[in-house]
Amino acid sequence: MKTYLVTGGAGFIGSNYIHYMFKKYGENIRIINVDKLTYAGNLENLKEVADRENYTFIKADICDSEAIFKIFEENEIDRVVHFAAESHVDRSIKDPDVFVKTNVLGTLVMLNAAKAAWELPDDTFKKDKNFLHVSTDEVYGSLENEGEYFYETTPYDPHSPYSASKAASDFLVKSYMDTYRFPANITNCSNNYGPYQFPEKLIPLIINNALQGKKLPVYGDGKNVRDWLYVEDHAKGIDMVQEKGRLFETYNIGGHNEKENIKIIHIILDTLQEMLPEGDPRKELVSETLITYVEDRKGHDRRYAIAPDKIKEEVGWYPETMFEDGIKLTIRWFFENEDWLQRVTSGDYQNYYEDMYQTR
Repeated sequence: MKTYLVTGGAGFIGSNYIHYMFKKYGENIRIINVDKLTYAGNLENLKEVADRENYTFIKADICDSEAIFKIFEENEIDRVVHFAAESHVDRSIKDPDVFVKTNVLGTLVMLNAAKAAWELPDDTFKKDKNFLHVSTDEVYGSLENEGEYFYETTPYDPHSPYSASKAASDFLVKSYMDTYRFPANITNCSNNYGPYQFPEKLIPLIINNALQGKKLPVYGDGKNVRDWLYVEDHAKGIDMVQEKGRLFETYNIGGHNEKENIKIIHIILDTLQEMLPEGDPRKELVSETLITYVEDRKGHDRRYAIAPDKIKEEVGWYPETMFEDGIKLTIRWFFENEDWLQRVTSGDYQNYYEDMYQTR
């Protein structure tokens, strides 16, 4: 039985990954979820797995080397999947310090702990160990011309404090692979969407605001292009890279769903109108008149687009969920989990940890 150490597992992508892994492997794996439980970490995302004997949650900061080293000392870790990161560009512009600390120093702590646990006296490493560092396409900068794509060989050109901190963490992982032959991989993904996404990001923000008849803020002219990847497809890609990918390699995971932000908003509004039943009062609130153009974000990259050729050829992964299908799955999930959304937007979800763990 392999033991997985998942950092940031209470977040959006991390929790979806944990659900996917248990759905695929069941009792044949063990998962240790380490999360600091910042505003974006919500253990309610994992309530369905909380009582599994092969699941353990540990509240810890990845920058706390004593806590992280202790986890490795007390457990034989086979796989590390490193999601934990500050990830919202707007927040990085206002407070870059915390992004550098978490994304760079935290990654260094994780690397050092895994290296110490896995390294043998002859400077080689135990067999069948893997550290997968989850990164972003934003490290590549902005594509100016239609038809261009990000490849694994595209030079890094980060433009925000967030993407710069992720680029730095990528280079740390690369340096450990090159210097120590540390058994790792890096994945750079496009924009994820799906269940459990914190409503500061575009898609859940638009869904939530539209259902309440609130303004739908659009940066600049709304024509910035992003490549959208359904989160379960991403989880599958991560698992396949760890099991089938070549060590020391970087793999881009993209959705082949490139759309302008304003197009995304129109699709969401149309889909909400289609899915809301007749007589639902929210149906009248959902309107294009809610679209409100606001001042553009500083350093706003114009276009992202990933070419997932390498991961398809070497690993056999490809995006299975078309955006039109994925957005319906996402909206349906939000319809069925309105209480989750209400608790997240009110901040009440932060009480879940105390209720679940402090009273036991």
